[in-house]
Amino acid sequence: MLENINEIDYAEPEEEYHETRSSNRKKHPFWHGVGQVIKWLMILFMIGIVSGIGVFAYYAKDSPTITTNKMQSGGSSALYTNDGKLLLSLGSDKRAYLRNDKIPQQLKDAVVSVEDKRFYSEPLGIDPLRIAASFISNIRGHDISAGGSGITQQLVKLSVFSTDASQRTLRRKAQEAWLAMQVTRHYSKDQILEFYINKVYMGYNNYGIGTASTYYFGKPISKIDLAQTALLAGLLNAPTSYDPYLYPKAATYRRNIVLQAMLNNKKITQEQYQQAINEPIQDGLRPRHNSDSANQTRKIDDPYIKEVVNEARAKGFDPYTSNLKITINIDQKAQNKLYELANSKEIPFTENKMQVGSTIVDPNTGHVVAIIGGRHLPDNVQLGLNRAVQTGRSTGSSIKPLLDYAPAIQYLNWSTAQTLDDTPYVYQGTSIQLYDWDNRYLGPMTMRYALEQSRNVPAVRTLEAVGLQKASSSVKKMGINIEKNQGLSVGIGANASSLQLAGAYSALSNNGIYHKPTFISKIETPDGVVRNYDDPGTRVMRAGTAYMVTDMLKGVITRGSGTQAQIRNLYQAGKTGTVKYSDDELKNYPSYRNTPKDSWFVGYTRSYVMSVWTGYDNLSEGNIKGNGQNAAQLLYKNMMSYLMEDRSNLNWDKPDDVVKRQIGRTTELYVKGHAPKVQKAERKDSVSRRATRGNSNNVINQPNSNQNQLQRHVIVRRIGDRLYYYYYYTRR
Repeated sequence: MLENINEIDYAEPEEEYHETRSSNRKKHPFWHGVGQVIKWLMILFMIGIVSGIGVFAYYAKDSPTITTNKMQSGGSSALYTNDGKLLLSLGSDKRAYLRNDKIPQQLKDAVVSVEDKRFYSEPLGIDPLRIAASFISNIRGHDISAGGSGITQQLVKLSVFSTDASQRTLRRKAQEAWLAMQVTRHYSKDQILEFYINKVYMGYNNYGIGTASTYYFGKPISKIDLAQTALLAGLLNAPTSYDPYLYPKAATYRRNIVLQAMLNNKKITQEQYQQAINEPIQDGLRPRHNSDSANQTRKIDDPYIKEVVNEARAKGFDPYTSNLKITINIDQKAQNKLYELANSKEIPFTENKMQVGSTIVDPNTGHVVAIIGGRHLPDNVQLGLNRAVQTGRSTGSSIKPLLDYAPAIQYLNWSTAQTLDDTPYVYQGTSIQLYDWDNRYLGPMTMRYALEQSRNVPAVRTLEAVGLQKASSSVKKMGINIEKNQGLSVGIGANASSLQLAGAYSALSNNGIYHKPTFISKIETPDGVVRNYDDPGTRVMRAGTAYMVTDMLKGVITRGSGTQAQIRNLYQAGKTGTVKYSDDELKNYPSYRNTPKDSWFVGYTRSYVMSVWTGYDNLSEGNIKGNGQNAAQLLYKNMMSYLMEDRSNLNWDKPDDVVKRQIGRTTELYVKGHAPKVQKAERKDSVSRRATRGNSNNVINQPNSNQNQLQRHVIVRRIGDRLYYYYYYTRR
């Protein structure tokens, strides 16, 4: 009886204990919280999935149409003129299209192993593992541009989308994925691989690996070995970076990555791998050559095409892989004429090694009409050195109107009659004395005369008065950059290209409005999106400033340093530029003394601006001699005469903010509100003095008379070897 009681007494508490512990576990706040978190996470997860599907569907519904023709076509872009005519294609005229049964299994294995090893096992045409890895990489990099695309998505991208970096958005990626799934539904894996192998860009205007095999090895794809196959498969990742001609080490590195991928994918044996990586990258490689038909248009247009490609890439496109329709601003007739003149005997270049770089711009739009980057170039050169855009050459005096005199008018309200001293000058803080081209000093002169005769000392004094920082900021608005560490000597020679000078002088021609020079007018992508790139123009100086500088530059051609560029009855303005050899250069080449290192001319009308550089690439090749010193001016003269044959010969209209004053025989220009009220003007008897180097009598000090509150001004004119001085008075 007691035992039973004890058992009951023992059992009941134990049962109660277990029940209580179970009850407490269910009601414990911690576990309750965990359950709530899990529940909400599941809800959020489901919402995320539903939202993701919704966003994907929203983006996918606007996807462009993809067709067999688009996937089979080459990836090259076509260039059109502004009147809608096809100029040329950037790709090879002859593409060796490989049908699936003609693609060696070795090539398929190489491409799939390195580009998309799960290609054949992807049921949807997208690789979730690859996309996930890319997503994590993008999150870490804080953007969504990193690639998670397999072969099918890459084919879609090359067929119907642009390579513009700004378009690599979630919307675009969703559309890529959707179209990749559609392509996978309608085409077999072998068909997709066939399209891809024939579409990829392989360098040197070659599209498709079949075409590339002939270009690089001179053999059909079926005749090349494993190492060569791996090289081609590696090129499609970045043909420029892994160019076997220019970067053999990088090409070898990439080829070996392909071979390693094939080994890991069990497509080749260890023995095959070892033999292939030991093969020199140059084995079987043909010399670099022109894969095009080398037609004359391509040869003539090469410098222009190079800048089109560079400009397109700067805008985020790759014209070699994007099937773009690019409208360019070239005037083909003008381009042909410029090429003809530069390579003919009509222009007196010293010899064939003497080079040229020239740019022609429409100042009213900024359109680059024509450009040439050299003369007597080999036929097989493509995208070669373009001397018209090189910025390592000094402009000489052709910078003076932009950097020195225009800012003086703009900021200091100087007139064209402003008196400047052409007297001995030493750069501040140095012992370096500045000389003019003739090693003489001519005393006081007007700004007009100083610019016409290209006097150096007055130009530097003007820049000093304006301030280098303010003047540098002024020309920066016109596309010319002045290094911060440069001194006042930049006022007689800055580093700039003919393209930059043509653009900057356009502001003088176009009443102070600057249009950035452009080669591309618009780009249409395969999905039908059109982007326009015409520059709207920016005011960089007053209309009056541009007019006053232009008026002075007219005199450069009619009676100054640019008389060889005269074109009868044409309204035009321009400036010469001559660069001297340094003392160190003359030590090595003493025979070059008294000859120019570089010779420039920049001239313009209201319709065109043309900038010309002439010189030699290297000192050892020669120097500009004889009539070759006039080559820049004569090239301009002949070309501008041609350009203006069917254009109206328009003069520039004087703006309201410019005032004219007749000073002696010269009409001088003043900024409105800063023109003197002439009370008395008298011409003194002509005084002629022969200017001699170092003669202090050449320095004419301007007197400051206080008699009758009049101030005397001097105008100096040079006719032949005589100087004529004119005086006039204004009230203080």
